[in-house]
Amino acid sequence: MPTSRAGHPIQAVVFDLDNTLYDFMGAKHQAIVAAVDAMIDAGLELTPDEGYRRIFAIYDARGIEYQKVFNAFLQQELGAVDDRILAAAVVAYRRSRDGTLALYPHALSTLNLLAKQGYRLAVLSDAPRFEAWIRLYMLRLHHLFDLVLTFDDTGIRKPDPEPFRQVLAGLEVAPHEAVMVGDWPERDIAGAKLAGIHTVYARYGDKYPSKDREKRVGSGADFEIDDPVELIEVLARLDRAPQEEPR
Repeated sequence: MPTSRAGHPIQAVVFDLDNTLYDFMGAKHQAIVAAVDAMIDAGLELTPDEGYRRIFAIYDARGIEYQKVFNAFLQQELGAVDDRILAAAVVAYRRSRDGTLALYPHALSTLNLLAKQGYRLAVLSDAPRFEAWIRLYMLRLHHLFDLVLTFDDTGIRKPDPEPFRQVLAGLEVAPHEAVMVGDWPERDIAGAKLAGIHTVYARYGDKYPSKDREKRVGSGADFEIDDPVELIEVLARLDRAPQEEPR
């Protein structure tokens, strides 16, 4: 049975999903490589490097969650969508994604311990609702969270503070009673701080090149961790020092 947290200063922990609990970009990169190889095997004439670069150029323009990326890619390359080649890409992508989607080391044990200790747990993600739930079920995390909020639920992306306020309302906690854990300082950390929430930067998940990283000077978070299990000590510290406010 979960432990009651009555009287403790921290009541809830909110997690970003992609690259915070599992290596989303690693799985994405491998799946795109597999999809490009499958399209070439199906008759598309280009090199693997060209295909990979052009698909990620579409993601850069339309967002990493763009669901019609292969349609747009084939329209760009062929002037029309060839369903035979599209099918090859989709099947290869899904097989690779399903085989490479995995939690970061210590993520599951940390979540289980937090649930046992009585923390209210939530996911706050900019992913589409269906995609987020697919990932949670594939990772076998669906039963651990009291609340899952996605872009489809909030209608607003991070770092706007409104999604963070909605997750606080759903968990029925005040900002100073919650901790946000995320890998993207410009979205997860900045938005949570605007909402008055304690912040933890998941440095282990922020390992892919981006324009944000190139110009960043520090994460701006209250705490930084290099392994999910380090979150336990962060929460213990906040519990020992209830007078500390988010910086």
